[in-house]
Amino acid sequence: MKRLTPSRREILESCIGRGLLLAAVPMSSSSLFALWQQGEMKAQKPTSTDVLGPFFKKGAPNQSALRVTGDPGFPLRVTGKVLNTRGEKVPGARIDIWHADHKGLYDLEGFRYRSKLIIESAVDYSVDTIMPGHYDDRPAQHIHYMITAPGHRTLITQAYFATDPFFEGDPDKNFKKRGIASSRELVRPVTLYEQPEAPHASITFDIILEKA
Repeated sequence: MKRLTPSRREILESCIGRGLLLAAVPMSSSSLFALWQQGEMKAQKPTSTDVLGPFFKKGAPNQSALRVTGDPGFPLRVTGKVLNTRGEKVPGARIDIWHADHKGLYDLEGFRYRSKLIIESAVDYSVDTIMPGHYDDRPAQHIHYMITAPGHRTLITQAYFATDPFFEGDPDKNFKKRGIASSRELVRPVTLYEQPEAPHASITFDIILEKA
């Protein structure tokens, strides 16, 4: 049976043949096709979405230090980048972050372990906090995110921890257990750092937004 839908290669070859895809410098058709493919491979997949949850609260302060000296719980640093699917920085991004304390409780009266980071022109963000605790309704440790930016779709998602006992040492197999994580990519590896005063953990959670 003849295939009715042309392949990506056939479409690009047609564009090259019709003069719809041109090279700025002399280049063979095969080289032009390879260069286009290389560019497409650099396109990044949007960060997977996840549920908002019931504990979002408006008005969180713009602060990167959510943990204060003496806080119970294992110290955690979260770092990442805010980009769009073309790998470009996203000016004017706002990142709401919130999570439970070490006992699995959310602060509904104030703004402990809550922030609304304002990323005007930078790419990187960083938050110092603690590892969230567990609670019955969502037994996996997690950090909530809601990201907005001009000209981009609002992203609601969550970050999880590969070391969480909930995943039983195998996130590849267990990330869907009890419908917890929407995507394996949201379960992040954890790095442990040893410091003279105290060890701390770290995860990297990059945010890739889609244009509206």
